[in-house]
Amino acid sequence: MNNLKLIVLSNFLEVGKKVNLELKRIRKENTGYIIPITESRFSNGEGKIRIDDTVRDKDIYIMSDVGNYGITYNMQGFTNHMAPDEHFMDIKRTISALAGYQEKITLIMPLLYQARQHKRKGRESLDCALALQELERLGVNHIITFDAHDPYIANAIPNLPFENIYPTNTILEELLKNEELKDILVISPDMGATERARYYAEMLKCNVGVFYKRRDLTRVVNGKNPIIEHTYMGSDVKDKDIIVVDDMIASGSSMLEVGKLLKEKGARKEYFIATFSLFTEGIDAFEKAYQDNTFDKLYTTNLSYIKEEIKEKEWLHTVDCSKDIANIINLLHNKEPLNDFLNGKEKVLK
Repeated sequence: MNNLKLIVLSNFLEVGKKVNLELKRIRKENTGYIIPITESRFSNGEGKIRIDDTVRDKDIYIMSDVGNYGITYNMQGFTNHMAPDEHFMDIKRTISALAGYQEKITLIMPLLYQARQHKRKGRESLDCALALQELERLGVNHIITFDAHDPYIANAIPNLPFENIYPTNTILEELLKNEELKDILVISPDMGATERARYYAEMLKCNVGVFYKRRDLTRVVNGKNPIIEHTYMGSDVKDKDIIVVDDMIASGSSMLEVGKLLKEKGARKEYFIATFSLFTEGIDAFEKAYQDNTFDKLYTTNLSYIKEEIKEKEWLHTVDCSKDIANIINLLHNKEPLNDFLNGKEKVLK
């Protein structure tokens, strides 16, 4: 009897359906794995989750994109876009609806909730740590996320399995298949992304450079200190093919500024890589930068929501990670190690 089941929230349904098909292919089974659920909203905005099939003794995998701002509902006569807080609450509602009848709960949350609020400075909230601890108390047995802003946030839940998966192999495979690269140099747009850039550089056997962001510490704009200047530290970029890597793009202004500076220094081609392209603003700036030849293409994943009109942009290439998620689920369900899946360096470079 197959007890593997998926609960896919509406904010991740497109990818969830692909994962379901991949699992059927991998496991050579005809029946699907998605358990039907009903997500309801009252007119005052209160939500409710109902699970419409049995979950008794099932190995449950809940899938949710907490950054999906494209989900809307009517509240007191106007249209409201769901925020990460509301998506996270729906995850908790889903766990509550399971009522403990399941065998095990694994939460797949590619964009980690409140990941940028991972450490405390002064009298600030510590949202990500509190959320992870709450999930542990609610009975989650395993958490899967992708490219966490700070992987050390796992220290907040030392007794709960926490997997931080990097989609580096999948993105690089797609990049190398589509682009003719030579004399490559990997660049980190800030000090925080240095380790990520170093991993890409090790995969490609090339050098790495980094920009230092000098910020105005006397002001806060949109939740952070504005950047005064980008200072480059690294080898000469002239006539190089540049790969600029980061975990996420909100407006992308920092990445575009870095791209412009690299072009001024003589870079030949430039490719941006970001696991999560949130694009809460800044589309016009990206369009202009592309027309001005500031960069050649942005490679991103489908692990977070992107508007349909943005997906159609000539400068955007979306890498499908549904196979990765399906493989992870299959390995975990079979109680097999993830090592072979994670260490895909030779496959990429072959």
